[in-house]
Amino acid sequence: MILILGLMVFLCVGTAQCLEEDEGFTFEGEIRHLAVATNTVYISTDEKLYQLSHDLRLVRSLIQRGTLKDGYQPGEKEFHRVSDTNALNANLSINLLLPFVKNDTLVTCGATNNNCGYCEVLDLKNISNLVYSENIQMGPLKRSNASISFLVDVKNSGRTETYILTAIEKRKDESKEIKCKSNIETINLHSVNDRQNGGIFSIVGGSENAVIKSEGNVEFVDGFQIDSTVYLLSNVRSSDQNNKVHLSWLVSQTSKLDTLRSLRGVYLGVSDGGEGSRLLASSVISDGQPVFWSGVFSVDGGQANTELVVFDISPDLSITVDTNPHFIYNTKEHKVSQLKTLRPKTVISKQTFMTSVAAVRQKAWMVFFIGTGDGQLIKLVVDRNYHPACPEVLYRASDDRKVFPKIHLDPVDHKHVYVPFRNQMKRLSVSKCSTYTSWQKCWSAQDPYCVWCDSKRSCMFEDECPDSNWLSIPDEFQQKIVSHKLVKDQTGEINLIIQTHVTVATTGLSNFACQFSTTSKELCRKNNPPPAFPRCTCILSNDTLPADGVDLTVKMRLGTIHLSEQLELINCSDINGQPSFLLCQRCISAGCGWRHNHCSWADHKIQNDTICQNMLSGSLPEISSITPSVVSFYGRDHAMLSGRNLHNVTSVRIQQDLSCAPKQCPVSNNTGTSLMFNIPSTEMKGVVKVCVLLPDGSCHGNANITYQSLPICNKMTPSSTWISGKRKMTVMGSHLEFVEGVTHSHAPQQVRPPINSSSQVLGTADTHNV
Repeated sequence: MILILGLMVFLCVGTAQCLEEDEGFTFEGEIRHLAVATNTVYISTDEKLYQLSHDLRLVRSLIQRGTLKDGYQPGEKEFHRVSDTNALNANLSINLLLPFVKNDTLVTCGATNNNCGYCEVLDLKNISNLVYSENIQMGPLKRSNASISFLVDVKNSGRTETYILTAIEKRKDESKEIKCKSNIETINLHSVNDRQNGGIFSIVGGSENAVIKSEGNVEFVDGFQIDSTVYLLSNVRSSDQNNKVHLSWLVSQTSKLDTLRSLRGVYLGVSDGGEGSRLLASSVISDGQPVFWSGVFSVDGGQANTELVVFDISPDLSITVDTNPHFIYNTKEHKVSQLKTLRPKTVISKQTFMTSVAAVRQKAWMVFFIGTGDGQLIKLVVDRNYHPACPEVLYRASDDRKVFPKIHLDPVDHKHVYVPFRNQMKRLSVSKCSTYTSWQKCWSAQDPYCVWCDSKRSCMFEDECPDSNWLSIPDEFQQKIVSHKLVKDQTGEINLIIQTHVTVATTGLSNFACQFSTTSKELCRKNNPPPAFPRCTCILSNDTLPADGVDLTVKMRLGTIHLSEQLELINCSDINGQPSFLLCQRCISAGCGWRHNHCSWADHKIQNDTICQNMLSGSLPEISSITPSVVSFYGRDHAMLSGRNLHNVTSVRIQQDLSCAPKQCPVSNNTGTSLMFNIPSTEMKGVVKVCVLLPDGSCHGNANITYQSLPICNKMTPSSTWISGKRKMTVMGSHLEFVEGVTHSHAPQQVRPPINSSSQVLGTADTHNV
């Protein structure tokens, strides 16, 4: 018998991956909670509590198994950690992990094996040091992804008091599961030291407990405080049993009770009106006024169809307090009123399986870091007009490990994000500036983190440039570094207006200059207006341009940085003919204006070639199917596209996003009803749009191709065969439906197609003879 040592599964461009990547920090057990404080990261699993440096180096860990011993008070138990893994030992399951930086402590709460609450206060800088412990419930007793906790500052008699707010998932049937009774409710304000009313962890707020009750099922997604306002976001069941996304406001007043009395709320309605939608993840964009916030919503109640949506969640103080149908502060005085529905500012992105988001402002831009259910971290940059640039994949797992809902920015350098997976944490750079090797590529990346540093001749973070002589993208999304317009004024003079779409350091503004040169006679008059960043104007010396056009070189100086652009100037009046898509596109690209189905001189309004879409007519191509339509991110050769009117199709266009440069694939074997093309590789998993191109540059039809992970092989049975071969063997793994053949290490040139692939086992096994 011969043991098969090297079985590899081949794709059209590469091999399946059978090994995990060894990057980041891998934990014992699955991540349950993540907290970030200053320069330290805290992670809890079922087995251990970890203290890591901000760059994910292990500082120390604390085992979560031990024995329960009688405490000083009757009925109390104390948890004593032991390294013994005896099954009789208790396990302290952490369900609340909260750094209290101002107090140099880490608050951890959860439950032991007797299903009773237990809290510990640990030294923030050394979690091995126990400061305080108590048998008390704070937060949920069982692990819950729908319960949250955070610190709340309340101004009281001229000084600021800090409390812990816990918002706990409530289900109608949960009372049967609780063995140790507690007086906490859905929303609670707990003390954090002995000097506060009731003492440490107490919810006493004077004459009554500082709690808010709930009606029906409530799942909390996020909570935070900005200035004096506390925000809570949750999924609630309405009276008609449809899920609704709920936003609550609390105003931090002079006490615990006054803060909870200020409860107000609204629904958040997404594009489908909010019926059946769910909030999956949340992130504040700005903490100023107004307060812009982003959320990942499931629009169908599941996780397949998701949208990233932006809201203005500034508090509406006109709403009457304590009239919420879902949350009740005072049962005696509570009166229910109908909630308003808040509509979004915009929908930023529609993708499948978005699971998490972190949003930050970078200059005039918003930057979204989006986690997905198939293991990607995608960066999406959006300008102040909500126009997104092309999404960028910062990380792509080889398998389909889900990204957890909370992504954190590194508070030390603000240049990395923490991305949690099942049992692993990644610390990923927010930008790939150093990979862009020229100022043109640095600008084209449309990344507000990056600048072109002239003295270093490299693309980098702005604070890494040793001087103030740099260039970066403008405040708004642009597809060209330099654009031009030809404007004829009332006197008949033709003005060539050149604009550069860049941002420069202040030193580059003082000596901004433009130079126009042609191979023919002098183009511009001598009395041109002086250049004023970012524009320069050339008044043509003649009132007309030659019929064959003029080749023009425009050079601009921005400090020590020099830009150069080649333009072809055409007389707008000479661009004529039968109105068509191609003629319209030529007019717009020449810097002219398209109005009333003909080309004319431009005005000060901005036009792009989207205005030309209404020129399309005739028997246009249609797409009915693409086979295969689901591929790995390596792509696939010899795909078939079927449809109608395909005779004049020159290529297939594949576009990930409207802001991304499309990929064009040549076609072959075009019969008019079908054609062949190669599906290219991609950096991003997910769905892309497909259309077919005609000679006039127009693109028609609408179809999708879905990119998924590479095949992963993790088992082969049996693992041996006879010396003569010909034994039937099965390879097991994931996404094996993309496999086109197998090869063996002793015969690497011999590729054999699988006999039975994914049709019966959904891509988890291949069977072939060896």
